[in-house]
Amino acid sequence: MDKFVLASGNKGKLKEFTEIFSAYGVEVLSQGQFDVEEVPETGTTFVENAIIKARHAAEITGLAAIADDSGLEVDLLDGAPGIYSARYGGENADEKDNYIKLLDALKANLAGRTARFQCILVYMRHAKDPTPIITQASWEGKIAFEASGDKGHGYDPIFIPNEHNCSAAELDSEEKNRLSHRGKAMKLLIDAMKNKGMII
Repeated sequence: MDKFVLASGNKGKLKEFTEIFSAYGVEVLSQGQFDVEEVPETGTTFVENAIIKARHAAEITGLAAIADDSGLEVDLLDGAPGIYSARYGGENADEKDNYIKLLDALKANLAGRTARFQCILVYMRHAKDPTPIITQASWEGKIAFEASGDKGHGYDPIFIPNEHNCSAAELDSEEKNRLSHRGKAMKLLIDAMKNKGMII
């Protein structure tokens, strides 16, 4: 495998995937390069949504596709925002709107702010792939009281991983890729691809 399309328009995700897969000589193409529009995420789980996105990108581009569906689960909110993480702040909300709404929802809670990022990755060789590779990983931490850092994306500025006393948005990319839910899920995916002889 020398290239695949990433079924996402998120520039932060594209950067993370490119950094990791470039070490294997694999080119990561954005679905935006092919004018692939976002597909409605109608699944009720991260796995279902990732499969929907990967299949859609593979069908439109004719290339292998990888989709990520990830989100933040906050224990005090019974796992919310979960699969709705990208739209938590409302229909036209941006990343900052999302985490501000989350901070507001937790403002009365000084303790018990445990949370985790979840990531599901799906690799499909083609749109009708009956046996996609699926990997899953999580990253445990807690929700901060205010945002800090500018290196990440999404909820990174308000997520304090258990391994550090700073937000995920204050970590350099190498450390974040080593610890993060997406970094760990990518390592599992790469290991699975190596086992199948798809990458060296």
